[in-house]
Amino acid sequence: METQVFVQRRKALKISQVKLCQGICTQATLSKFESNRRVPALSILSKLCVRLGMTVDDLYQGESTAVELQTKLDEIERELMVENYQGVLKRLAKIDDKQIDALNSKMQLCYLRGIVNALINRQPDDILFDFARILNDLDEKHQTIFTQLAFLGSGIMYDRHQQQKQASFYFDKVYQYIRLNQHEARGNENQYYLRVLTLIFFTAEFYAAQQNYRRSNWLIEAGLKICCDERVTYYLSRIKFLAAQNAINLRHDATEIQQLLDETLAFARINRNEVVQVKLAALKCQFKQQCSN
Repeated sequence: METQVFVQRRKALKISQVKLCQGICTQATLSKFESNRRVPALSILSKLCVRLGMTVDDLYQGESTAVELQTKLDEIERELMVENYQGVLKRLAKIDDKQIDALNSKMQLCYLRGIVNALINRQPDDILFDFARILNDLDEKHQTIFTQLAFLGSGIMYDRHQQQKQASFYFDKVYQYIRLNQHEARGNENQYYLRVLTLIFFTAEFYAAQQNYRRSNWLIEAGLKICCDERVTYYLSRIKFLAAQNAINLRHDATEIQQLLDETLAFARINRNEVVQVKLAALKCQFKQQCSN
Protein backbone atom coordinates (compact mmCIF):
# COMPACT_ATOMS: atom_id res chain seq x y z
CA MET A 1 0.00 0.00 0.00
CA GLU A 2 1.41 3.36 -1.05
CA THR A 3 0.69 5.61 1.93
CA GLN A 4 2.63 8.50 0.39
CA VAL A 5 -0.19 9.00 -2.13
CA PHE A 6 -2.56 9.42 0.81
CA VAL A 7 -0.25 11.87 2.61
CA GLN A 8 0.35 13.95 -0.53
CA ARG A 9 -3.38 14.20 -1.18
CA ARG A 10 -4.10 15.33 2.41
CA LYS A 11 -1.36 17.97 2.25
CA ALA A 12 -2.46 19.15 -1.20
CA LEU A 13 -5.94 19.77 0.23
CA LYS A 14 -4.36 21.47 3.28
CA ILE A 15 -6.27 19.27 5.71
CA SER A 16 -4.66 18.61 9.08
CA GLN A 17 -4.54 15.16 10.62
CA VAL A 18 -6.84 16.37 13.40
CA LYS A 19 -9.48 17.60 10.95
CA LEU A 20 -9.25 14.56 8.68
CA CYS A 21 -9.72 11.94 11.37
CA GLN A 22 -12.48 13.80 13.25
CA GLY A 23 -15.43 11.45 13.76
CA ILE A 24 -13.62 8.55 12.07
CA CYS A 25 -10.63 7.54 14.20
CA THR A 26 -8.02 8.89 16.59
CA GLN A 27 -5.16 11.06 15.39
CA ALA A 28 -2.77 8.40 16.66
CA THR A 29 -4.35 5.84 14.33
CA LEU A 30 -3.99 8.19 11.37
CA SER A 31 -0.42 9.10 12.30
CA LYS A 32 0.63 5.44 12.51
CA PHE A 33 -0.89 4.82 9.07
CA GLU A 34 0.82 7.80 7.44
CA SER A 35 4.19 6.82 8.87
CA ASN A 36 3.78 3.30 7.41
CA ARG A 37 3.66 1.67 10.81
CA ARG A 38 0.10 0.33 10.87
CA VAL A 39 -2.78 0.12 8.38
CA PRO A 40 -6.16 0.74 10.07
CA ALA A 41 -9.29 -1.32 9.58
CA LEU A 42 -10.66 -1.18 6.04
CA SER A 43 -13.85 0.56 7.22
CA ILE A 44 -11.76 3.36 8.78
CA LEU A 45 -9.39 3.63 5.84
CA SER A 46 -12.29 3.78 3.39
CA LYS A 47 -13.91 6.68 5.28
CA LEU A 48 -10.61 8.58 5.42
CA CYS A 49 -10.13 8.11 1.68
CA VAL A 50 -13.67 9.27 0.90
CA ARG A 51 -13.04 12.44 2.91
CA LEU A 52 -10.03 13.10 0.65
CA GLY A 53 -11.95 12.30 -2.54
CA MET A 54 -10.05 9.04 -3.05
CA THR A 55 -10.70 5.32 -2.93
CA VAL A 56 -8.67 2.65 -1.15
CA ASP A 57 -7.74 1.30 -4.60
CA ASP A 58 -5.88 4.56 -5.28
CA LEU A 59 -3.35 3.49 -2.64
CA TYR A 60 -2.47 0.21 -4.34
CA GLN A 61 -0.71 1.48 -7.44
CA GLY A 62 2.64 -0.30 -7.77
CA GLU A 63 5.23 1.81 -5.99
CA SER A 64 7.98 1.57 -8.60
CA THR A 65 5.52 2.37 -11.41
CA ALA A 66 4.04 5.28 -9.46
CA VAL A 67 7.45 6.78 -8.69
CA GLU A 68 8.58 6.37 -12.30
CA LEU A 69 5.45 8.02 -13.68
CA GLN A 70 5.63 10.86 -11.17
CA THR A 71 9.27 11.49 -12.07
CA LYS A 72 8.34 11.65 -15.76
CA LEU A 73 5.48 14.09 -15.11
CA ASP A 74 7.71 16.34 -12.99
CA GLU A 75 10.35 16.36 -15.73
CA ILE A 76 7.71 17.28 -18.32
CA GLU A 77 6.53 20.12 -16.07
CA ARG A 78 10.08 21.49 -15.89
CA GLU A 79 10.31 21.30 -19.71
CA LEU A 80 7.11 23.32 -19.87
CA MET A 81 8.63 26.02 -17.66
CA VAL A 82 11.56 26.55 -20.03
CA GLU A 83 9.13 26.70 -22.97
CA ASN A 84 10.26 23.48 -24.65
CA TYR A 85 6.76 22.83 -25.92
CA GLN A 86 7.72 20.31 -28.62
CA GLY A 87 9.63 18.32 -26.03
CA VAL A 88 6.61 18.42 -23.73
CA LEU A 89 4.31 17.13 -26.50
CA LYS A 90 6.66 14.26 -27.36
CA ARG A 91 7.00 13.16 -23.74
CA LEU A 92 3.29 13.47 -23.01
CA ALA A 93 2.55 11.24 -26.00
CA LYS A 94 4.49 8.46 -24.27
CA ILE A 95 2.42 8.64 -21.07
CA ASP A 96 -0.35 6.05 -20.87
CA ASP A 97 -3.37 7.47 -19.01
CA LYS A 98 -4.41 3.98 -17.97
CA GLN A 99 -1.20 3.51 -15.99
CA ILE A 100 -2.00 6.44 -13.70
CA ASP A 101 -4.12 5.70 -10.66
CA ALA A 102 -2.97 8.38 -8.20
CA LEU A 103 -5.40 11.31 -8.22
CA ASN A 104 -2.72 13.98 -7.99
CA SER A 105 -0.86 12.51 -10.97
CA LYS A 106 -4.06 12.38 -13.01
CA MET A 107 -4.64 16.09 -12.36
CA GLN A 108 -1.02 16.88 -13.21
CA LEU A 109 -1.30 15.04 -16.53
CA CYS A 110 -4.54 16.82 -17.45
CA TYR A 111 -3.03 20.18 -16.53
CA LEU A 112 0.15 19.62 -18.55
CA ARG A 113 -1.71 18.34 -21.60
CA GLY A 114 -4.31 21.11 -21.46
CA ILE A 115 -1.94 24.01 -20.97
CA VAL A 116 0.61 23.00 -23.61
CA ASN A 117 -2.26 22.61 -26.09
CA ALA A 118 -3.44 26.11 -25.12
CA LEU A 119 0.04 27.54 -25.57
CA ILE A 120 0.43 26.10 -29.08
CA ASN A 121 -3.09 27.14 -30.12
CA ARG A 122 -4.72 23.76 -30.57
CA GLN A 123 -8.48 23.34 -30.85
CA PRO A 124 -10.50 24.60 -27.85
CA ASP A 125 -12.36 21.29 -27.48
CA ASP A 126 -9.10 19.40 -26.91
CA ILE A 127 -7.94 21.98 -24.38
CA LEU A 128 -11.16 22.35 -22.43
CA PHE A 129 -11.71 18.61 -22.13
CA ASP A 130 -8.61 18.20 -19.96
CA PHE A 131 -9.47 21.22 -17.83
CA ALA A 132 -13.07 20.02 -17.49
CA ARG A 133 -11.78 16.73 -16.09
CA ILE A 134 -9.99 18.65 -13.35
CA LEU A 135 -12.81 21.07 -12.58
CA ASN A 136 -15.75 18.69 -12.84
CA ASP A 137 -14.30 15.37 -11.77
CA LEU A 138 -10.79 15.13 -10.31
CA ASP A 139 -10.99 18.33 -8.22
CA GLU A 140 -14.71 19.02 -8.29
CA LYS A 141 -14.58 20.81 -4.91
CA HIS A 142 -11.85 23.10 -6.29
CA GLN A 143 -9.51 22.52 -3.34
CA THR A 144 -6.16 22.07 -5.10
CA ILE A 145 -3.93 24.35 -7.12
CA PHE A 146 -4.81 22.33 -10.23
CA THR A 147 -8.17 24.12 -10.32
CA GLN A 148 -6.32 27.45 -10.58
CA LEU A 149 -4.01 26.01 -13.23
CA ALA A 150 -7.09 24.90 -15.18
CA PHE A 151 -8.50 28.43 -14.89
CA LEU A 152 -5.15 29.77 -16.10
CA GLY A 153 -5.05 27.45 -19.10
CA SER A 154 -8.61 28.41 -20.00
CA GLY A 155 -7.65 32.08 -19.83
CA ILE A 156 -4.64 31.49 -22.07
CA MET A 157 -6.79 29.64 -24.59
CA TYR A 158 -9.42 32.40 -24.80
CA ASP A 159 -6.72 35.06 -24.99
CA ARG A 160 -5.03 33.26 -27.88
CA HIS A 161 -8.39 33.15 -29.65
CA GLN A 162 -8.86 36.89 -28.96
CA GLN A 163 -11.91 36.38 -26.77
CA GLN A 164 -10.92 38.95 -24.19
CA LYS A 165 -14.07 38.92 -22.08
CA GLN A 166 -13.77 35.19 -21.43
CA ALA A 167 -10.00 35.44 -20.94
CA SER A 168 -10.39 38.22 -18.36
CA PHE A 169 -12.94 36.14 -16.46
CA TYR A 170 -10.41 33.35 -15.87
CA PHE A 171 -7.35 35.53 -15.34
CA ASP A 172 -9.25 37.59 -12.77
CA LYS A 173 -10.00 34.37 -10.87
CA VAL A 174 -6.32 33.47 -10.83
CA TYR A 175 -5.32 37.00 -9.80
CA GLN A 176 -7.69 36.93 -6.83
CA TYR A 177 -6.36 33.52 -5.82
CA ILE A 178 -2.79 34.81 -5.83
CA ARG A 179 -3.79 37.90 -3.86
CA LEU A 180 -5.52 35.79 -1.20
CA ASN A 181 -2.86 33.08 -1.05
CA GLN A 182 0.38 35.00 -1.61
CA HIS A 183 1.81 33.77 1.69
CA GLU A 184 0.60 30.19 1.37
CA ALA A 185 3.57 28.98 -0.67
CA ARG A 186 5.77 28.89 2.38
CA GLY A 187 6.10 25.46 3.89
CA ASN A 188 4.89 23.63 0.77
CA GLU A 189 6.92 21.39 -1.52
CA ASN A 190 9.04 22.91 -4.29
CA GLN A 191 6.60 21.84 -7.00
CA TYR A 192 3.97 24.08 -5.41
CA TYR A 193 6.24 27.14 -5.69
CA LEU A 194 6.79 26.44 -9.38
CA ARG A 195 3.07 26.15 -10.02
CA VAL A 196 2.37 29.41 -8.22
CA LEU A 197 5.05 31.03 -10.37
CA THR A 198 3.33 29.61 -13.46
CA LEU A 199 0.10 31.28 -12.35
CA ILE A 200 1.94 34.54 -11.64
CA PHE A 201 3.90 34.75 -14.88
CA PHE A 202 1.11 34.10 -17.37
CA THR A 203 -1.34 36.30 -15.46
CA ALA A 204 1.21 39.12 -15.31
CA GLU A 205 1.86 38.68 -19.04
CA PHE A 206 -1.87 38.90 -19.78
CA TYR A 207 -2.35 42.10 -17.77
CA ALA A 208 0.73 43.65 -19.40
CA ALA A 209 -0.80 42.98 -22.82
CA GLN A 210 -3.99 44.68 -21.56
CA GLN A 211 -1.82 47.62 -20.40
CA ASN A 212 -2.87 47.00 -16.82
CA TYR A 213 0.68 47.57 -15.62
CA ARG A 214 -0.34 48.05 -12.00
CA ARG A 215 -1.56 44.47 -11.71
CA SER A 216 1.17 43.12 -13.93
CA ASN A 217 3.96 44.73 -11.92
CA TRP A 218 2.40 43.67 -8.62
CA LEU A 219 2.44 40.08 -9.85
CA ILE A 220 6.02 40.43 -11.06
CA GLU A 221 7.12 41.60 -7.60
CA ALA A 222 5.23 38.70 -6.00
CA GLY A 223 6.97 36.28 -8.34
CA LEU A 224 10.42 37.72 -7.70
CA LYS A 225 9.85 37.47 -3.96
CA ILE A 226 9.00 33.77 -4.22
CA CYS A 227 12.07 33.16 -6.40
CA CYS A 228 14.26 34.96 -3.85
CA ASP A 229 12.73 33.43 -0.72
CA GLU A 230 12.60 29.88 -2.02
CA ARG A 231 15.70 29.97 -4.26
CA VAL A 232 13.70 28.97 -7.30
CA THR A 233 15.43 29.87 -10.57
CA TYR A 234 13.26 28.35 -13.32
CA TYR A 235 11.14 31.45 -13.81
CA LEU A 236 13.62 34.23 -13.01
CA SER A 237 14.60 34.91 -16.62
CA ARG A 238 10.98 35.01 -17.80
CA ILE A 239 9.82 37.24 -14.95
CA LYS A 240 12.80 39.59 -15.40
CA PHE A 241 12.05 39.74 -19.12
CA LEU A 242 8.47 40.75 -18.44
CA ALA A 243 9.66 43.36 -15.91
CA ALA A 244 12.01 44.82 -18.54
CA GLN A 245 9.26 44.84 -21.15
CA ASN A 246 6.90 46.69 -18.80
CA ALA A 247 9.62 49.17 -17.87
CA ILE A 248 10.26 49.93 -21.56
CA ASN A 249 6.55 50.39 -22.30
CA LEU A 250 6.20 52.67 -19.26
CA ARG A 251 9.36 54.58 -20.33
CA HIS A 252 11.21 54.10 -17.08
CA ASP A 253 14.75 55.33 -16.54
CA ALA A 254 17.19 53.91 -19.12
CA THR A 255 19.63 52.76 -16.44
CA GLU A 256 16.91 50.73 -14.70
CA ILE A 257 15.84 49.18 -18.00
CA GLN A 258 19.41 48.26 -18.94
CA GLN A 259 19.90 46.56 -15.58
CA LEU A 260 16.74 44.51 -16.09
CA LEU A 261 17.89 43.51 -19.58
CA ASP A 262 21.29 42.43 -18.24
CA GLU A 263 19.71 40.43 -15.41
CA THR A 264 17.32 38.74 -17.84
CA LEU A 265 20.20 37.63 -20.04
CA ALA A 266 22.20 36.35 -17.07
CA PHE A 267 19.35 34.22 -15.73
CA ALA A 268 18.41 33.00 -19.21
CA ARG A 269 21.96 31.73 -19.68
CA ILE A 270 22.02 30.10 -16.24
CA ASN A 271 18.79 28.23 -17.00
CA ARG A 272 19.74 27.61 -20.65
CA ASN A 273 16.52 29.24 -21.77
CA GLU A 274 17.18 29.94 -25.43
CA VAL A 275 13.61 31.13 -26.03
CA VAL A 276 14.04 34.04 -23.61
CA GLN A 277 17.41 34.89 -25.15
CA VAL A 278 15.83 35.19 -28.60
CA LYS A 279 12.96 37.33 -27.25
CA LEU A 280 15.46 39.46 -25.35
CA ALA A 281 17.40 40.28 -28.52
CA ALA A 282 14.22 41.69 -30.07
CA LEU A 283 13.39 43.62 -26.89
CA LYS A 284 16.85 45.19 -26.87
CA CYS A 285 16.27 46.43 -30.42
CA GLN A 286 12.99 47.99 -29.28
CA PHE A 287 14.78 49.67 -26.39
CA LYS A 288 17.54 51.07 -28.60
CA GLN A 289 14.99 52.43 -31.05
CA GLN A 290 13.10 54.08 -28.19
CA CYS A 291 16.30 55.67 -26.88
CA SER A 292 17.18 57.06 -30.32
CA ASN A 293 13.78 58.74 -30.75
